Amino acid sequence: MIEKLKKILALIKKEFIITWMDPKSRGIIIALPIVQLILFSYAITMEVKNIDVVVVDQDNSTESRELISRFDLSPQFRNIYRVENMKQMQNKLDNKDANMGLYINNDFSTNIISHTPTDVLIITDGRQTNSAAIVSGYVSQIVSDYSQEIAPTNGVKINVVTRNWYNPNLEYRWFILTVIVAMLAAVITLILTALSIAREREMGTFDQLIVSPLSSVDILAGKTVPPLIIAMALTCVMTFVVKIFFGMPFEGSIVLFLISMFVSLLSLVGVGLYISSICRTQQQAILGVITFMMPAVLLSGFISPIEDMPVFLQYLTLLNPIRFFMVLTRGIFLKGMNFADVSMNLVPLIITATITLALACWSFKKRQN
Repeated sequence: MIEKLKKILALIKKEFIITWMDPKSRGIIIALPIVQLILFSYAITMEVKNIDVVVVDQDNSTESRELISRFDLSPQFRNIYRVENMKQMQNKLDNKDANMGLYINNDFSTNIISHTPTDVLIITDGRQTNSAAIVSGYVSQIVSDYSQEIAPTNGVKINVVTRNWYNPNLEYRWFILTVIVAMLAAVITLILTALSIAREREMGTFDQLIVSPLSSVDILAGKTVPPLIIAMALTCVMTFVVKIFFGMPFEGSIVLFLISMFVSLLSLVGVGLYISSICRTQQQAILGVITFMMPAVLLSGFISPIEDMPVFLQYLTLLNPIRFFMVLTRGIFLKGMNFADVSMNLVPLIITATITLALACWSFKKRQN
């Protein structure tokens, strides 16, 4: 048993040396994650700003002009285009010269003066569904604030109280940084593991590895540990950068965070090893990682909520380790997830790690024969 452990440790040492001696690998491991972490935190955003509005004001009254001026004063809106009719508004929206349209009817001020409910029409560009929903929210808030200000003193005033849990000021960067930490850790883990066996085949040392006094399980164990340690270290470094450099709070338990990162990265190591075991060159391995990452990110809930996906895709996301990786990273960072909540997300990751590592071992043995 001791001899076997020594052989596995020797293989682990060899993997560390090969990874470190390769200049490209050093760049990927050290520089790339930190640079991307800082760059993406500023570059990636789903906020909607600089909105151009096209307005048809049929009333052209003091009240309607006051409402329109609120859009001029809002930081989210940029240009206000005034047109005469709906046809001109449609042309602006069709040509994407404006992001939304605002139509004010000719009885707008009359209804306000007579204390009669009145309407304004909001038209959004439905070709960009996420932006349309956000823009609609902005406009609704402006109209609601204006309505409350001009409400009669003896009328009923409805106050809307909003509380934002886990991110009180709706700091979008907090959301994106937690996602970036998970994404970069996943990419580094997948690349390092996907290249491990494929590199041996491409360099011609795979046969030497096969004839060594190590079983398939021992070899895969040796290939698993270095990427796992490197990815864990990088995740800790990125977490430190997020906490210190960006001033982002860390509400959860460090122990739970490390356990969650270990299990999450182990499940991705299994995916990477399986990709590596079926690829003969490093180029094929990189393509395999890209092929896996694109649908995995799309089905992770990062771009659109899982609840909004078709039912069969919602079930498919249960096989996606990146989904649970992101939930754990965001939840422990911002929400301070307790042990019960963390455990519910760790179970699918443990199952995924078991299946992928078993598949990698089976594929590796099959290709040995």
